[in-house]
Amino acid sequence: MDFINKVTGSNNQQQPQQGGNQQQGGFMDSIKNGMNNAAGGGQAGERNEDYLDKGVDMFQERVLGQGPQNNESAIEQAKDEQISDAIRSGYKSMTGKDVPIADK
Repeated sequence: MDFINKVTGSNNQQQPQQGGNQQQGGFMDSIKNGMNNAAGGGQAGERNEDYLDKGVDMFQERVLGQGPQNNESAIEQAKDEQISDAIRSGYKSMTGKDVPIADK
């Protein structure tokens, strides 16, 4: 799993914050969150996922232990979409039929 995190540049492990003087929800955080939402990330992007993408999220959360998947960045959601597209492609090549879950 460390290899995948290094390749994708993601690290889902929460690091404890040190010091109590860090400002929560500052100006830069609001800009970052706005850009993430505009790119299709955040909770708005989670609402636009199909059931196969949600299944990938559930697998990552419960089997791989990557933590909550309900507010992912746009990059994480794009990665999940690539995984679900690979599943769709593999299913079609094995069965000759499309996955019965419609792609959004």
